[in-house]
Amino acid sequence: MSRSIRLSLAAALLSTTALSAAQAGDLPTKKGAPIAPMLESWSPWMIRGRALVVIPQEDASLKLNGSPLPGADVNISNSVVPELDITYFFTKNIAAELILGVTPHNVKGAGILAGSKIGSAWLLPPTLTLQYHFTDFGAFKPYVGAGVNYTVFFDEKAKGGFTDFDLKDSFGLALQAGFDYMIDKHWGFNVDVKKIFLEPKVKVNNGLVSGKVRIDPWLIATGVTYRF
Repeated sequence: MSRSIRLSLAAALLSTTALSAAQAGDLPTKKGAPIAPMLESWSPWMIRGRALVVIPQEDASLKLNGSPLPGADVNISNSVVPELDITYFFTKNIAAELILGVTPHNVKGAGILAGSKIGSAWLLPPTLTLQYHFTDFGAFKPYVGAGVNYTVFFDEKAKGGFTDFDLKDSFGLALQAGFDYMIDKHWGFNVDVKKIFLEPKVKVNNGLVSGKVRIDPWLIATGVTYRF
């Protein structure tokens, strides 16, 4: 076979191969079979940094040397502090939230004890709630929750002539409602309200005055949400 004939056959073969490849490229792909399916990433973690206002709804049942002290009550100051919470989503609707922060308070007498200073204390009230998040409102994401609180009292100081002031660490129930308004996939704005049912035992002057103080604070917070 001559050299010119061999070159002609090779050219014809290359042309046929190129035409077949072009026609294959024009064929439609199988409907419903994506070439590279895209999966939306989803993280279960969320954190919030908030300004927290603690508003006690106080009441007291006190005794003097073991005898009831009618008309004796207390007044507990409000407090404004920074607060951090960490939320973990088990599903897109069910989550658990843990809040962390410390709050200082002053305690004064009320009722027949009005005008007397009693003491001051710091509270560490970690609160764990189980939440349900509603997801059908777009960027607006409300939630409700319920859980348990354990309040640790520390750095108690007696005032106003008293020599000893002690509050006993206590468990309490917690109810919660709030919402996140998401600006984008990660960042949002949060408003949160909790009610803590808390009634610790109290002793003043080594038990000279004793009893229970119902604190039952409202925890009202607002701040920034970050979803990982």
